[in-house]
Amino acid sequence: MKNNQRIIISDNLEQDLTNAINQCEHDKIFILIDSSTEHLCLPLIEGYQCLNGYDTITIGTSDTVKNLDTLDKVWTNLGNGGASRHSLLINLGGGMVTDLGGFAASTFKRGINFINIPTTLLAMVDASVGGKTGINYNGLKNEIGVFNDSKFVILNTTFLNTLDNMNICSGYAEMLKHGLISNEKMWAELISFDLVNPDLAKLQRMVADSVSVKEQIVDKDPLEQGIRKALNFGHTAGHAFESFALKQGRPILHGYAVAYGMICELYLSAALVGFPTDKMRQTVKFIKEYYGLFDFTCNDYDHLLELMTHDKKNTAGIINFTLLSGIGDIKINQTATKEEIFDSLDFFREG
Repeated sequence: MKNNQRIIISDNLEQDLTNAINQCEHDKIFILIDSSTEHLCLPLIEGYQCLNGYDTITIGTSDTVKNLDTLDKVWTNLGNGGASRHSLLINLGGGMVTDLGGFAASTFKRGINFINIPTTLLAMVDASVGGKTGINYNGLKNEIGVFNDSKFVILNTTFLNTLDNMNICSGYAEMLKHGLISNEKMWAELISFDLVNPDLAKLQRMVADSVSVKEQIVDKDPLEQGIRKALNFGHTAGHAFESFALKQGRPILHGYAVAYGMICELYLSAALVGFPTDKMRQTVKFIKEYYGLFDFTCNDYDHLLELMTHDKKNTAGIINFTLLSGIGDIKINQTATKEEIFDSLDFFREG
């Protein structure tokens, strides 16, 4: 399987969207939005001639609605709106919208075309690129889904003006991960960037660099058999934090969970495969400065460990980590003992 998704770094949104739609078979256009992007982002494109006669499907916000009930609503709206196998779904929103919308499009009438227009930094550098779609199920993140590429992803940083600082930070965590798995120059630029007063023009170039890292990896390994597991750095512990927070009724943004996961996995990288301690501490200092800390106690360690055992990257119940021997020096399929994982949680709380 080749990654056929076409990524457009856009500086003319109307022209780029028009060109993309013209290259997709469509008898009718549907736009999936959430109640936030309906007010903040849809007005930026709703007058475009290329969208003439579109229908909107509006869903709730936050990861808590990324579930079967919402998926059912999208399928129902497509069916009741007269969608056929030749219709086109445009997902306008953050990662929750592109994940759920991509899954809905991939399964409705055995699959219709879809275009992703990510409106958050996180979705631009992570969720909308690489063909992963899905929903949360049974209390677990992204438990049900398929690999299926959108026809196009249109990346336009105009939408970043609609974001608050927390959502900028959330997306930036995935960029930091891309730097750690790529090269020292990229990492050094990322940990010296001012996230409180971000330079959006500079950020646009950094987004293009970040997407390029992910694209190259996905192109080599679209179905995550090998090197694509590099993209999971920070995610084994991170998804556990995310699921834990969700179960406690205090959901955290995905990028914050990944940032916290990277603290644990940088510790494991230093302890188990020789990641340089100075670079670990520099990166952890940056994360703590901008992301704060996630509150849990040693009484929660067993629960967090249990959540890690449910991770999709595991085989036969053995927790599978991607670790780093150095910046860009990736070690996939690494394991750690219960004691080592608990040590990483200690480091997170005390380090």
